[in-house]
Amino acid sequence: MTKKAGLGLGLGLLAVAGLAGAQAGADRPAGYHLAKTVALENSGGWDYLGIDTPARRLYVSTGATEVVVNADTYAVEGEVTGLKGTHGVAISDQDGHGFTSNGGGNSFTMFDLKTLKTIQEIPLPIPRPDGIIYDPATDRIFASNHNGQGAEAVFVDAKTGAVTGTVKLPGKASEYAVADGRGHVYNNMEDTSIEVEIDAKTAKILHQWPLAPCKGPSGLSMDTQTRRLVVGCHNNLMAIVNADTGKVETTIPIGGGVDATRFDPGTKLAFSSNGAGTGTITVAHEDSPNQFTLVGNIPTEAGARTMEVDTQTHTLFTVTAKFKPAPPPPAGAPAAGRGRGGRGFMRRILIPGSFHLLVIPKG
Repeated sequence: MTKKAGLGLGLGLLAVAGLAGAQAGADRPAGYHLAKTVALENSGGWDYLGIDTPARRLYVSTGATEVVVNADTYAVEGEVTGLKGTHGVAISDQDGHGFTSNGGGNSFTMFDLKTLKTIQEIPLPIPRPDGIIYDPATDRIFASNHNGQGAEAVFVDAKTGAVTGTVKLPGKASEYAVADGRGHVYNNMEDTSIEVEIDAKTAKILHQWPLAPCKGPSGLSMDTQTRRLVVGCHNNLMAIVNADTGKVETTIPIGGGVDATRFDPGTKLAFSSNGAGTGTITVAHEDSPNQFTLVGNIPTEAGARTMEVDTQTHTLFTVTAKFKPAPPPPAGAPAAGRGRGGRGFMRRILIPGSFHLLVIPKG
């Protein structure tokens, strides 16, 4: 081998190594990578994940139960049972109470955070509650719904379980919400692509802001320090919105099928979980309040559309399963609705034993 040939081969090997390193970095944005999967019991579907960071518990909504997983060991610690179509959980650590939104029961289930036992079932004045959050400023639970007659939301006292107010929303399809810690709740309207600001004390709408170019807003989270909302949009965008003015400050491209966003104040990273295709979590860094930079996309799995972030360890969690086609419905049966909580006969059936948690640590 000549010296020139050896040099060329060496440079070629360095180039290949560099390409491999770049590819590895592209698959591990900000150091995130899929490290573990954990099998969970589930015979139907699922919806939002929630986390009780001080108690180190992750909640996974699976229709009839909230599966409770240790956020450090990933072992199942118990379940909140007897639920009717639960969509999510909200936690009030100061009261020792958790709440589930039961779309099939038109209710909240209030449970003890230590024992996971039901304290009371709370009938709601709105049907089919969906996304649910806790507002620390008023110590109230907020949930909204999809309603063909017009979406609605409800507030419930986290200490007593008493209904404190309801509000009519400007559209038919309300999606996720977030609280700013100052007594304001922000709520995505999926059908009208509007952001709604609500006074959590009076249950009155303060502002309605168009989110263009965002269409079909779904997931929602917030940097409460810079007061920037992180909106996951179904036209493959993450929109960064000023919570005081409603202005869309910037957008980031994301994958399809988003149903959740999260923000980690410790790393200044925003995330969107995208269940379409092979599945990804898009990662963006907040450089300044109005400047977010795309870091990359973490490969996950098809259907992994909801997620949670542990702001103590910076670990991400998402869930998914495998499905098989459902048998054809009888003549005259109602058509299947949306995959998440749709009415009528399902288009797919979850394969038993395939539901699992994906653990995605940083570093």
